Amino acid sequence: MRLNQRTVATALTLAVAALGLAACGGSSDSSDADPAYADGKTFTLAITDDPGSLDPQQAVSGILVQLNRFAYDSLVAVDADGKIGPRLASSWKVDGTTLTMEMRGGVTCSDGSDFTAQTAADNINYVADPTNQSQYLGIYLPPGAAATADGATLTVTLAAPAPFLLNGLADLSMVCDAGLKDRASLATTTSGTGPFVLSKAVAGSQYEYDVREDYVWGTGDATTADPGTPVKIDVKVIANDTTAANELLTGQLNAATIKGASDANRLAAAGLDAHEQLSLAGEQSFNHAEGHVTASTEVRRALTQALDLGELQSVLTSSKGEPATQLAVTAPAACTGNSVEGAFPDTDVEAAKAALEGAGWVEGSDGVRVKDGKKLTVKFNYLTFLGPGASAAAELAAMAWEKIGVEVKIKGITLTDFTALAVSGDWDVLWVPFNASSPDQLVSILSGPTAPEGNNFASIENADYSAHVAKAMTLDGAEGCSEWLAAEAALFEQADLVVFANTVLRTFSKGASFESAGGIIATSIKMLG
Repeated sequence: MRLNQRTVATALTLAVAALGLAACGGSSDSSDADPAYADGKTFTLAITDDPGSLDPQQAVSGILVQLNRFAYDSLVAVDADGKIGPRLASSWKVDGTTLTMEMRGGVTCSDGSDFTAQTAADNINYVADPTNQSQYLGIYLPPGAAATADGATLTVTLAAPAPFLLNGLADLSMVCDAGLKDRASLATTTSGTGPFVLSKAVAGSQYEYDVREDYVWGTGDATTADPGTPVKIDVKVIANDTTAANELLTGQLNAATIKGASDANRLAAAGLDAHEQLSLAGEQSFNHAEGHVTASTEVRRALTQALDLGELQSVLTSSKGEPATQLAVTAPAACTGNSVEGAFPDTDVEAAKAALEGAGWVEGSDGVRVKDGKKLTVKFNYLTFLGPGASAAAELAAMAWEKIGVEVKIKGITLTDFTALAVSGDWDVLWVPFNASSPDQLVSILSGPTAPEGNNFASIENADYSAHVAKAMTLDGAEGCSEWLAAEAALFEQADLVVFANTVLRTFSKGASFESAGGIIATSIKMLG
C-alpha cells in the first residue's frame, strides 16, 4: 500500500507537533513577582526547522501552529488547565451534532476588513472539503462538518458526535476573506485577525511579525497596548541546540526550545527560566501491510520482547525522560491516565527466540532466521530529529534484534526523508512519535482506511481499538477517557505499536516573559526591562 502526499504530510506534522517548540505552564518571570516591563522591544524566538508554506490550514506542525498564533485567532481558546474559553466566538452551545456560536463584534482583519460569522463558516467549509486536502480535516475538524452563517450566528453541523470538537477548533486558525480568496498568497503572507502581521519571510532563515496597534480582543481581554508588548517578533531558524543556547546566553534570543541535555543543563545553571512540556518521544510503529514481516503479530511481539524498553527510554532521552503512559500527552491533554501499564512483555531474549521458532522462523547458517526461503530482514528507520540520543538508542534496538536472529537494516532519517520513505512504503519499523492533545486526533492514523483513501499509514487493523473508539465517540469529552485509554491498550496488547519514552522539552527564556497553553500565547509576551 502506498501513501498519498496528504497522508504523509499529516503523519509527519503530527509526529513533530510537540517536538518543534515546547511551551507549557505559566510565565517565565518566576523569579520576579512584579517585573518591570519594557516597551518598544523585539521578541526574538528560535525555531528548529523551517515551517515551509505558511498557509495556516494546510499543515499542523508544532512550528507552524506556533507561528499561526502570532497572526491568526481561533474561534475558542484552551488554557493551560484545558478549560475552553472565548476568542473570536463570544459564546457557544453544543447540542448533539450541532454547534451554535455567536461571533464577537468589532473584530477586524489585518487589512481593516471585518471578520464575520460568514467568514468563519467559509473557513470551516474550506477545511471540511476533502478536495482542498487540508491537514486539519480529521485531526482538528471532524469529516463531514458543514457550516452556515446567519448574521452573527455560526452553525456547524456534524456528521457524527465529536467529543473534543471545541479542543480541535481551538487549533483551527481563522483566515480572513482576502486570504480565502487568494490561497496562494498565504504561503508567504498572513491574512488574519491576530495581534501581529507578517512583514518579512525568508525561507529557512527568518520570519518577522509587526504588532497591530488596534488589537483589543485577545485572550482574557488582552490588547497590544498592554505594557511590555513587543513591537516586533523576530523568528529565527536555528537547528543546532548549542548555537541557540549560546545566543540565549548572549541575549541574542529571548526564547528557544533546547532538546540536548548538556546545553539545557548549562542554561539552567546560568539561571535561565524554562517552560516545560511533556512530549511522547519514543514510539515504534510497525508496517502491517501485506508482504512485510512485521505484518505478523508473532514477529511484532518477538521484536518487542527482545527490547529493554527502560534502557531505550533512558538512552533516547539522555536519562532525562520517563516511561510512556499514553498516546495523546501534549498539554493541555484532554485525557490523562495510563494505557501502557502491563501492556508490553518483560524483556526476555530466549522467549523472543522461541516465539520466532514457533512461527516458523528457523535460524540459518549465518545466524539470520529464514522462513519459506525468505530472510527475517527488518528495515528500521529512526527520526534523527528526536535528539542526540536517537542514534545510540536505535543502535541498541538493532543489536537486540540481531541477537534473536533478525537482519536489521538501520538508517537515521530527516523530516524530508521521512516523507519520501512513507510514500514508498519501503519500511518495516519506524521510530516516529505522533503527538496530539486529544486521542480522537489520532484515530484516522491508527485505524480505518489506508491510503489513498485514508491516513492509516501503517495499515493497522485492530477490532478492539475500533470498538472502544466507537463507544468513546458517543460520550462527551472526558467522560469517554476510560474508553480512549482502553482503545490505546488494545493496540499495545497486540504489539500494533509500542510507546516507551516520554520526554520533557524545555523552552528557555531570557529578557521576556510569556504564558502558554500548548504554545506561546502571543498577547502574553512581555519584554522585561
